[in-house]
Amino acid sequence: MDNLNEIFSLNQNATSESFPKGTILQHQGDFPVSSYFVKKGLLKSYTIDEKGKEHIFMFGPEGWIVADIESQIFEKPAALFIECLEDSDVIVFHEDLTSTSDLSKKHLLKQIQLMLRRIGTLQRRLIMMMSAPAIQRYEYFINIYPNLPNRIPQKMIAAYLGITPEALSSIRSKLLRSK
Repeated sequence: MDNLNEIFSLNQNATSESFPKGTILQHQGDFPVSSYFVKKGLLKSYTIDEKGKEHIFMFGPEGWIVADIESQIFEKPAALFIECLEDSDVIVFHEDLTSTSDLSKKHLLKQIQLMLRRIGTLQRRLIMMMSAPAIQRYEYFINIYPNLPNRIPQKMIAAYLGITPEALSSIRSKLLRSK
């Protein structure tokens, strides 16, 4: 999006809000759900399995949209938690981003491009989780989120990659030695 006015023009019900670190913006099971455009700060979306283990779906740094798309599109309860990892300023879209009837073609196209970029990133991550070695998944993580390793704990990166913090430490050491 080029500017905040353009973002607000997408949805007249959008609000700009600030949340402190640790705020859970969405709980699993919530309905209806919102979408969050991150102006400043960092969000994560995740699920918690029946054993209480957290599985990080994605991180949302500045300029990203974080949402439970399946919940929005298919009008189902949320499958994901969304939480602030830092004090965050976000634009909250209180309804499905594509439901606004007064969207211009230009705005709709930009919104679709943002969502397709996110879907492409998630598709690539899923393929890597199924087939790539952990070191390759970490390198991809660094490529997608170059500034996050300094902003989040190593255990969250490990959870995102589907490995232990010890395995991540080993990978990081190998990469440092190889440079």
